[in-house]
Amino acid sequence: MAAPAAEVEMGGGEGLPEGDAGGGGARRRRPLGWRCMPFIIATETFEKVGSVGVAANLTVYLVKRYNIGQLAAANITNIFYGTLNFAPLLGAFISDAYLGRFRTLAYGSFFSLLGMLGLTLSASVPALKPPGCSPTARLGGHCNSPSTLQLSVLYLSLAFLTIGGGAIRPCSLPFGVDQFDMTDEKSRKGLNSYYNWYYGTTTAALVFSMTILIYIQNSISWPIGFGIPTFFMLMSIIILFMGTRLYVHVPPEGSIFTGIAQVLVASFKKRRLKLPHPDNINQQELLLFSPPIGGRRIFRLPLTSQFRFLNKGAIVRDGDINDDGSARNSWELCSIQQIEEVKCLLRIVPICISGIICFVALAQQFTYIILQTLTMDCHLGTHFEIPAGSVISISLIALTAFLPIYDRILVPIARRFTRVESGITLLQRQGIGLVISPISMVVAGLVEQKRRNSALSNGGKSPMSVLWLAPQLILMGIAEAFNAVGQIEFYNKQFPEQMLTLAGSLFFVTLAGANYLSTALANITRKVTTRDGHTSWLTDDINLGKLDYFFYFIALIGVLNLFYFLICSHYYQYKSMSLHAEESIKVRTKEEAEAEVDANTDAPKK
Repeated sequence: MAAPAAEVEMGGGEGLPEGDAGGGGARRRRPLGWRCMPFIIATETFEKVGSVGVAANLTVYLVKRYNIGQLAAANITNIFYGTLNFAPLLGAFISDAYLGRFRTLAYGSFFSLLGMLGLTLSASVPALKPPGCSPTARLGGHCNSPSTLQLSVLYLSLAFLTIGGGAIRPCSLPFGVDQFDMTDEKSRKGLNSYYNWYYGTTTAALVFSMTILIYIQNSISWPIGFGIPTFFMLMSIIILFMGTRLYVHVPPEGSIFTGIAQVLVASFKKRRLKLPHPDNINQQELLLFSPPIGGRRIFRLPLTSQFRFLNKGAIVRDGDINDDGSARNSWELCSIQQIEEVKCLLRIVPICISGIICFVALAQQFTYIILQTLTMDCHLGTHFEIPAGSVISISLIALTAFLPIYDRILVPIARRFTRVESGITLLQRQGIGLVISPISMVVAGLVEQKRRNSALSNGGKSPMSVLWLAPQLILMGIAEAFNAVGQIEFYNKQFPEQMLTLAGSLFFVTLAGANYLSTALANITRKVTTRDGHTSWLTDDINLGKLDYFFYFIALIGVLNLFYFLICSHYYQYKSMSLHAEESIKVRTKEEAEAEVDANTDAPKK
């Protein structure tokens, strides 16, 4: 886990394993930064068009083509997205321990392509889907259910998409970060904008998927609507390999989870020992185990007093160190670097939990807005009708439009007042999103109350325009621009360099947690509100339920989550790091410790 995030050039050794320097003839390559970005961003953009183009309309596809009930289809979609977003944890482990980021990306892309081909076949081959069913028969529950074979093809395709997403999502952004030289000030500034533009371009791909592709699926042809994103996924693979000669490849460095376990075990075994100089962290650092870290670019984490019980894992006892300066047993002696990496993780996890609640609001709106849209007037003009699955693209359009405004206008203005390079701190950016999120849920509740009353007064079909849903979606898009992009930047800047793949997966774990929590909250709400013969807040016919009450409930949870986040932010300690040249001695001297150069992050250390 303490291995450096080294830059490796394969020097003319195409075909060598990733990170294999080809022996002594290899040379190091400086990262090319933005020269690599067209390939990486284009790869991620095409992948998003492909995967989202298939999955975004999944609820409608399950209802209209697989004759599955609305609530059951919504639960299947939530579980699928939850699993899809939880899988990056496994992908991060495989990438760090065995394959490296580039190979993991490549294999994941092929699995995603297989999943898309499977769904395209399920929409094209009559034997792989149940017979069609009219809306009237569907409401009466008289449609034929899918067979075992049909469900098997569907679930296998979703499984391939899950494997592919689990491999691509944790590696895509960190692989782009690998292409920037963190020792160069200009490159570091370019990296700050990279996060915004990366998220902005991929969101633009989502908008395309949720408008044009969904329109094709609903109004023209499901096979064509699935076939187009499958083609885009193929283009993603081609573009990824086109940039192979330009990339810096970081070799797999071993599982970070093993390193985390070693720190916890070593600290527990030495829990009865006393730390030297408990009141002077600088003197304490000089006496703990801190072997040199090889490599041209080193970011050493200095010892901190927070979670100081872990520092005991670096206490050196007789016989703990081999003659060459290495630890005799990594489960009994860990380096300061390993310990500080675990501390970074412990500090970040409470912040991560707050992001889960924020995305619950996002998941609930995206799930139930489709059901609301089916009961509203979706016409724009006399001839064009907005597909139900495309309405949520309003949120993505708002996000895409807001990010350049934030990056080019708001950040420079804020920088003049705060003297912070990114305008506001990483935690402040997330906090603003957490403020806007419950507001959007309150607006959603007010609109839903008006929609339901209108629908009940007009025989179940509301004459209200679907554009009434736009205000809540715009607010949610802006909330996501602050919180989601803020989370991505936060994880990638606050995790140590060799844990960036885990950082990439953690964002998607928050999405997974939100999907699972959304399903749980919906099921609990349905069960609790049906007691004593009452009608549930959440029903298959949303006109008979109280969906607005459920939205207010989510808003209340969001307010409580905001207070939780403020407490966690108050005690959070930003990561600091020191830049070292390559070392050739076994133990740092006092002079070296005093010569450390503090490479501050863009946010002030508390």
